[in-house]
Amino acid sequence: MAQKPSIPKGTRDFTPAEMARRNYIFDTIRDVFHLFGYRQIETPAMENLSTLMGKYGEEGDKLLFKILNSGDFLRGVDPKLIESGDCGKLAAKLCEKGLRYDLTVPFARFVVMHRNELSFPFKRFQIQPVWRADRPQKGRYREFYQCDADVVGSDSLLNEIELLQLIDEVFSRLGVRITIKLNNRKVLAGIAELVGAPEKIVDITVAIDKIDKIGLDNVKAELSERGLSVEAIDKITPLLSLSGSNAEKLSKLEELLGSNEIGRKGIDELREVMDGTERLGLRAMLELDVSLARGLNYYTGTIIEVKARDVEIGSITGGGRYDNLTGVFGLPGVSGVGISFGADRIYDVLNTLELYPANIEGAAKVMFTNFGPAEAARSLEIIKQLRTNGIAAEIYPDTAKMKKQMGRADTLAIPYVAIIGETELQNDCVTLKDMNSGEQRQLSTEELIKALS
Repeated sequence: MAQKPSIPKGTRDFTPAEMARRNYIFDTIRDVFHLFGYRQIETPAMENLSTLMGKYGEEGDKLLFKILNSGDFLRGVDPKLIESGDCGKLAAKLCEKGLRYDLTVPFARFVVMHRNELSFPFKRFQIQPVWRADRPQKGRYREFYQCDADVVGSDSLLNEIELLQLIDEVFSRLGVRITIKLNNRKVLAGIAELVGAPEKIVDITVAIDKIDKIGLDNVKAELSERGLSVEAIDKITPLLSLSGSNAEKLSKLEELLGSNEIGRKGIDELREVMDGTERLGLRAMLELDVSLARGLNYYTGTIIEVKARDVEIGSITGGGRYDNLTGVFGLPGVSGVGISFGADRIYDVLNTLELYPANIEGAAKVMFTNFGPAEAARSLEIIKQLRTNGIAAEIYPDTAKMKKQMGRADTLAIPYVAIIGETELQNDCVTLKDMNSGEQRQLSTEELIKALS
């Protein structure tokens, strides 16, 4: 017996109906990207591991899908290394390439390689899949799409304000109520200096970034495991549980961080971004969240995360400023800021809340019946005219009973059926049936085009 086919865990097939819904999301995001002046690029699915490794922190490196070298990948590998079971060193010998983990690091590589062709500031968007060797669970997949918008070559915080407006516009169009959480990596660096552990900034951010998932007590336990003293953890704790309005939180931060220079710089940047955003108005809720860290190591300034207010799911958009990312590829001093929409989680949110427009499934607007060669030939002539006028149309490919042909139109939710039989051939007309109301009327080709436009 043939083995039952399957797909890898953490991946999904999508039916035509599901793809119509996903394309609604992609098209909405793409339209807003264009509205804000972003231009599209694409990069390869796989990158050299040297491009990817060391950019996402220790945990991120573990989640990279590595690709075995072609051919005899064991050639030249010391048998003792194989026997040792040292996966890290072995992977370095067997794998030169990996699937991209996100779109930001490949974009930084793209900027460095194409810098002589680009005009800075450069605003790009990218909609492509990424892969992570994560444990699959609700809202977390091993293959998923990201929709990124980034600006490089500008230090201005106007870029952050614009990105927050862009996020607000996308989710307003999709009908999703959101909270945009905001923080600044300089504030976190200030906290690390305040507690006397600046060298522990990565350990601190990785731990506190989990606060929504594991709670404050478990975060404190992890901080202890990562080598922070009880005194340091006691100083951090009040900063992770600030309450009040955004303005009140900023004031408390100023009191707690005192004269710490980098922390003050982060507070000033937060205030400028939040004031500028609030002046323009925002339909979303904007919340200062000092526990927001986004564990990726390359963030250096503003940090952004978006949560759906009506569905329990992880972050559906995130991003931030990364001043030093292109430096690792030989182009120092190029500041960047960007966001990434998690299309797969947004898809799950819209499914849960049933927020898709009616008649989104993307089937033809009209289906022509088929009662024989002469009728089919005439139908094809008219269908060509309809398509020229931008009207999606199809013909039932086989000669079959009316009930069967109508059944297909029903199944695909095609709103109209065009009937051409002997009478219609003789009178050079089409009978158009509205599948919702059942109403039928005879129309000329011109009238049909007008009725369906």
